[in-house]
Amino acid sequence: MSLHLVTLTPQEALGIPIALVGSVFLALGAQFQHRGVSKVDATTAPEDKAGLNIGQLFSLARRPSWLIGTLMLGLAILCQLLSLTFSPLTVVQPLGVVGLVITSIVNSRVSHKSLDAASIRAIAFCVIGVGLFVTIAAITTTSVAIGATQLLVVLVILAVVLVALALVFAFFRKKFSTIFYIVGAGVLFGFVATLAKVDIDRIQTIIRAHRELQVSDSLTIVCLLGLILAALLGSYFVQTAYSSGPPDLVVAGLTVVDPLVGVTIGIVVLGEASGAPLWAAVVFVLAGLVSIYGVFQLSKHHPQIRR
Repeated sequence: MSLHLVTLTPQEALGIPIALVGSVFLALGAQFQHRGVSKVDATTAPEDKAGLNIGQLFSLARRPSWLIGTLMLGLAILCQLLSLTFSPLTVVQPLGVVGLVITSIVNSRVSHKSLDAASIRAIAFCVIGVGLFVTIAAITTTSVAIGATQLLVVLVILAVVLVALALVFAFFRKKFSTIFYIVGAGVLFGFVATLAKVDIDRIQTIIRAHRELQVSDSLTIVCLLGLILAALLGSYFVQTAYSSGPPDLVVAGLTVVDPLVGVTIGIVVLGEASGAPLWAAVVFVLAGLVSIYGVFQLSKHHPQIRR
């Protein structure tokens, strides 16, 4: 029986080390941003838990630590976008989990609070699950041309997600826990990565064809607008999560939920795993469940989580 394995070309493999460098920037940026949000939250936090208000957001913009973290996260995004120009989404997107390990080590040193055995096991579940996910993705997926129909499907799904999250936030935000903001941000950034990959591929196609952007390429512009909206709301959720949870928990959620959403879209909608065997689909599901279990266990057992 043929396994239908796919070998990455040298050019496609180049995206892997770039993505790993981005995960380092992600880890350091999360630590600095968490420090800035914690300081602002300690002096300006309202009595309820309705998320960061406008005054707190302006205060963040004056915190050097938060600005440094934002710069590092910007570099992480640049690395991610560059990696997506070379490699399939299903290969490079899950590599951000390396940032979880780095963040956990750095945060433990900075906070002077060692992770207990339960937290370490939870992080191990996250890393093993995502590691298995990306390993199978690397040998069973490949970049594919993205058609207008596929892009329209992704945009419709994103619109539904944005409306749903906005309504839930508007009516129930005072009841939210840290894990809601983390999962919400992970889902949104999963779409950000997917739309970024779509825009990059479509722009590369336009460049290779030596033509200018036409009216028929309007979906590419809509895709960019959707990316920006998802990134803005996702960033707000991340900052709010920092106000009530440790940075390694936030990064755990992002580096697990984000790639699971992005890779699922890449597989189901974009067809990056169209040649993958049935056993790969089973492993994808199991690996995803293991990593998600790790995130929820970390949210339950992390010594710094507010209860």
